[in-house]
Amino acid sequence: MAELMVILLVIAVFVVLLSGFPVAFAYAGTALIFTAIGMQFLPDIFDPDFMATRHNGLYRLMINKTLIAVPLFVFMGVMLERSRVAEKLLDTMGMLFGPLRGGLGISVTLVGMLLAASTGIVGATVVTMGLLSLPTMLKRNYDPRIATGTICASGTLGQIIPPSIILILLGDQLSNEYQNAQLAMGNYSPDVVSITDLFAGALIPGLLLVAMYLLYLIMIAILKPAAMPAIPKGERNLNSKQLFIRVTRALLPPLVLIIAVLGSILVGAATPTEAASVGAIGSILLARVNGQFNLQILREVMQSTVRISSMVFLIFIGALLFSATFRGYGGDEMVSALLSDLPGGKVGAIFVVMLVMFLLGFVLDFIEITLIVVPIVAPVLFMLDVDPIWLGVMIAINLQTSFLTPPFGFSLFYLRGVAPASITTAHLYKGVAPFILLQIIALGLLALWPELATWLPSRI
Repeated sequence: MAELMVILLVIAVFVVLLSGFPVAFAYAGTALIFTAIGMQFLPDIFDPDFMATRHNGLYRLMINKTLIAVPLFVFMGVMLERSRVAEKLLDTMGMLFGPLRGGLGISVTLVGMLLAASTGIVGATVVTMGLLSLPTMLKRNYDPRIATGTICASGTLGQIIPPSIILILLGDQLSNEYQNAQLAMGNYSPDVVSITDLFAGALIPGLLLVAMYLLYLIMIAILKPAAMPAIPKGERNLNSKQLFIRVTRALLPPLVLIIAVLGSILVGAATPTEAASVGAIGSILLARVNGQFNLQILREVMQSTVRISSMVFLIFIGALLFSATFRGYGGDEMVSALLSDLPGGKVGAIFVVMLVMFLLGFVLDFIEITLIVVPIVAPVLFMLDVDPIWLGVMIAINLQTSFLTPPFGFSLFYLRGVAPASITTAHLYKGVAPFILLQIIALGLLALWPELATWLPSRI
């Protein structure tokens, strides 16, 4: 009977989500209904003691200083979006790489990397890049498949390149579950996994992905030059000195901001929260330099920050309620037994978890997956001696791949919403296919060589 209630609980949540009900309320409302059913009609199989964990979880949420970084990084990202940083970067990088075949594609990828390190907001990056670069690439006779694939793939780099909101949420969840797993195994002096560790672990795999994207674009430019033509010489009207000045003015401010934020975290000079506050102030200064700052813009950015942050923390609360109800029916024990009994042991368990998360990425945002699924499966994997930093980076790249994969990839919907009518759904699907393959290769490399994620954190 307990197994049936767990299955019904999960099905009920999906039905409510698919009906269009707000995510946070879907999780919280379903959890409360099943809690009432369990306490009233099924006291023999429902353990109400787990509901006490809700209060502890909410209290930990309120006093968790690390999560203050979330609204600060959101503010930073929204402010940079409004300050036309992306527009200046794209124009300048286009001039810099324009003489090369495939130069615009390379520029879009590099700007996507910089925006990922500046904002960490995938949807905003894809939409911004789509509005600014897609018309230009099509005007330059780029193959629509190459153009759309490059924009979608580079826009999702915000999932893996720190500082990323998903890495902050993942780091917080993995840290709590890793300590709990160690305590359950009798280690009463548990190791601590910090968000800084996860940032450091994601840096090399993130740059590896960028390098793979660039190599693919260079290869296409060589093999199919008509698909990625260079900017005509007559339109490149800047001499070397003028180009150097323009590149310096466009690149230096965001690079300084990225180094100040990410560098201070990695060297231990600041916590993620402190670095996020520096980033928020830096984004205001950058907007001021670009002439895109006034009280009206500040008011709009603050309102957007409050809306996004409220959504995140409401989902946090809904996730706490859902997890408590799930555990109350013994769902965590079911998951533990299922993963432990899979053929292949640890490898089989990791494969199944990654597959489930990949499929869930079609219908759920990374926030819901991080706050709902990770607390359920991570303790079981930690009991099997899985490294938490490696696991976090694998999850981030896996979800990034899911968000690119047709027919449900979130990035495809973001770009479809701003693409001109000449761009078909087939263009989008065919364009992202090579990048999905590159993502899978990156996942395979990370699985074979976990040191790609664990080496840098061990050094710093």
